[in-house]
Amino acid sequence: MSLVITSEPSSSTPVRRRQRRLARAAAASVVLASAGLAAPASADVPEGWSNPDDVDMLYALLLLAGVPLLLFVVIVGLTYLPALVRGEKLMPGSADDQWFGGPRQGAKEIEAGAHADETGGARGSW
Repeated sequence: MSLVITSEPSSSTPVRRRQRRLARAAAASVVLASAGLAAPASADVPEGWSNPDDVDMLYALLLLAGVPLLLFVVIVGLTYLPALVRGEKLMPGSADDQWFGGPRQGAKEIEAGAHADETGGARGSW
């Protein structure tokens, strides 16, 4: 039994060379056309339009960075201020249980003074 190896046509055939040249020409024309379209406009300011002064860099930084930072500080303050006024501890790990909207002293307040009938909850049995 003999093994026959067929080789594919060489990539240097005239047809393949012509296809590569056409592809390169198409890519070059797309690049040149897009470069012409992306050129900056050279028109003057239309009549009747104002020509504003340049914006100061410090003013732009205050406006674009200072205002969001100020809003962040105000929101954080409004979030934490009520808890600080009540004297709650806000450090991570200071409270083991989190009960939002529950008694201020946590579950200890319910266990100490409330009756079972007043606490609510599910009383189902299996």
